[in-house]
Amino acid sequence: MNLENPISPPLVAGSALSRFLRLIRFSHTIFALPFALGSLLVAAHGRPSSRLLLLVLACMVFARTAAMLFNRLVDWSLDQRNPRTASRHLLLSKKAVIASLTLSALAFIGSAGAINRLTFWLSPLALAAIFFYSVTKRFTAATHFFLGFALALAPIGAWIAQTGQVDLAPVLLGLGVICWVAGFDLIYATQDYEFDRREGIHSLVVRVGISGALRLAQLLHVLVLLALIAFGLSAKLGPVYYGAMVLIAAALVYEHVSARHLDVAGINRAFFNSNAFVSATFVIAVCLDQML
Repeated sequence: MNLENPISPPLVAGSALSRFLRLIRFSHTIFALPFALGSLLVAAHGRPSSRLLLLVLACMVFARTAAMLFNRLVDWSLDQRNPRTASRHLLLSKKAVIASLTLSALAFIGSAGAINRLTFWLSPLALAAIFFYSVTKRFTAATHFFLGFALALAPIGAWIAQTGQVDLAPVLLGLGVICWVAGFDLIYATQDYEFDRREGIHSLVVRVGISGALRLAQLLHVLVLLALIAFGLSAKLGPVYYGAMVLIAAALVYEHVSARHLDVAGINRAFFNSNAFVSATFVIAVCLDQML
């Protein structure tokens, strides 16, 4: 398997801001954010206030930034030994990561506190949950599901931000996010099969093998479609939303077909393109449903 060059100069070039954004994989924010926005739109019947919309966006960005920085911090030495991630510690110093992590966490709690009292009190628990994912690989092979749970908090939190309570619809959407994230993370983790086995990391890919992991990912993505349909039924969405499920299914099929070749470049391309398409299609379908 051809891995990225761990000391390639382009990875460490650029301004401090660009290196920071690469460190936290800011472009991947597009994965979870649309599900939070879709949940908010449905909870608000298509008309969330501008203030609440901006606060939910701020919470999403700050929470994800804090989670990624915490992950980089706890995996600092581990990432240096993995050829795929060996250059990460060159992007920013550890002190800069710690400072940025602290600021992001405080900004998230502050943004949540500006929404309502419930979101404020739940914000430290949300941070604890998304931070916990980063240490799960040290004792369980179910780390992919913990990552899914961390991202599933986004649509549930957005619903609470609008309504002040938890209902069935966001829980169903959250279950869909768990299956979606766990599925694509399993595919992504096939790149680290040899490293995880050598390091003795608790890895589901190592435990069930690459072919077994890919089959499990397929099953999880079937469950995603069922959960999204159940969300639509619970939220009383219309035919435009259900029509979008065909497009989402096609994107997931494309991802799995691409993953069969076990080519790093192909996996990365399919990982980003198909999952960005899935999340974007979901939120566009919800928007159109609420407008029509």
